[in-house]
Amino acid sequence: MQRYFAENLFDGKTIKTNQLISVEDGKIHSIESAKFQDDAIQFSGLVVPGFVDVQVNGGGGVLFNNQPTLHTLMTMSHAHQQFGSTSILPTLITDDLTTMQLAANAMASAIKQNLKGIVGIHFEGPHLSQPKKGIHPSQHIRQLGPEEMAVFKRTDLGLVCVTLAPENVSVEIIKELVQAKVKVCLGHSNGSASQAFAALKAGAQGFTHLFNAMSPLQSRQAGMVGAALLDSTSYCGLIVDNEHVDTTSCQLAIKCKTPERIMLVTDAMSHVGSEQIELQFAGMTINRQGNKLTIEGGRLAGSTLDMASAFRNSVLTLGCSIQNAAKMASTSPATFLGLQQKKGHLAAGFDADWVVLTDQYFVSATYIAGEQVSS
Repeated sequence: MQRYFAENLFDGKTIKTNQLISVEDGKIHSIESAKFQDDAIQFSGLVVPGFVDVQVNGGGGVLFNNQPTLHTLMTMSHAHQQFGSTSILPTLITDDLTTMQLAANAMASAIKQNLKGIVGIHFEGPHLSQPKKGIHPSQHIRQLGPEEMAVFKRTDLGLVCVTLAPENVSVEIIKELVQAKVKVCLGHSNGSASQAFAALKAGAQGFTHLFNAMSPLQSRQAGMVGAALLDSTSYCGLIVDNEHVDTTSCQLAIKCKTPERIMLVTDAMSHVGSEQIELQFAGMTINRQGNKLTIEGGRLAGSTLDMASAFRNSVLTLGCSIQNAAKMASTSPATFLGLQQKKGHLAAGFDADWVVLTDQYFVSATYIAGEQVSS
């Protein structure tokens, strides 16, 4: 049994001092208040539950769409582990059926091999709204047919999340997806609030990157944003990179939804964890300028955000407490994914996944199943 000593630890509920963590077979055996033990590995920073990111397009110089392979998944996971992500959903942007199938096959291999840090797949599209498509290729946006449904309903992919526009997908199809244990999120949508509420009633559980690529809240039309803010049970992904969403809008979202329903997401492209400046995707050139990714014309094209930066921005820019930032980075997304008995907390019986943060909220070490994967 391996033991670790944390001077400061947030367990998902409260911050505690001088905690001795015992780990066996990748699980936390116990956490208890104690004095430092000579056989324990000591952490001088703040230990928090491992970050859970439900929207990761790429990392380490590779984009899942461009190279839908097992090697890509390994590269992406390793890249994001440097920034505290212990569980990610590699995300496939709208693409053709063949690419979707290849991505699913790669994910099935990753799940079978128990690839560290990979818990499932997120299909962002292709059943979206043309007016709110963002950088999603217009030629691949389409109706949800039996071929796509067969991919979504595969049982060898781990957790499956699908982002769709409710004005283009019927409530009957949403119910079918939910019955197949698919996590349905609403996004890239120009739909009305009533269409969003109907989708939620049918079983949709979340909204993809709140505020971005969705019908806005207006005085006489609440839109997708209004529905998301009003609904108390759904989860909202939020890109806190100081580029995608205004600070006040982020603060409003957290106040309306509470940290228990906000999930920090990166929407990361291949640039994260690499020196890459230019990326080719679907005939577009995505360029990096500082921490901003754009295509010609200035349209945002994903992000260079990592989860540690999202956590840090939440504390330093939004004024969130450490506890609430950690909830949004770990506990809330874990609960959204149905992993609340395994991840998102540090307690006996949970996976030994955690991040050690410096006093400036940078990552000094990442652990998955009790083993250090990044420092």
